[in-house]
Amino acid sequence: MLFVVIGSRAGKTREEIMAIFPRHKAFLDQFLARGQVVGVGPFTDAGGGNMAIFRTREAAEDFAANDPFLLEGAVKEYQVKEWADQMLS
Repeated sequence: MLFVVIGSRAGKTREEIMAIFPRHKAFLDQFLARGQVVGVGPFTDAGGGNMAIFRTREAAEDFAANDPFLLEGAVKEYQVKEWADQMLS
């Protein structure tokens, strides 16, 4: 079982988002170093937002609660969803 974190845009400009990005990246790098992230990145459609896939619920919930993008208003909200990846089953 994997855990997906889906973030919705908060309407910040690209400049505002990039000002927060270094703190977001440093936070994300901690999860990457521990091998807790399967994939991460933005959606490219007009609705935007982002998604990350984690190996544990604990890591997903920690990320969703403490990511600087959320804390500093670049992400409106995060949803954590349990995902049954059929390729891993």
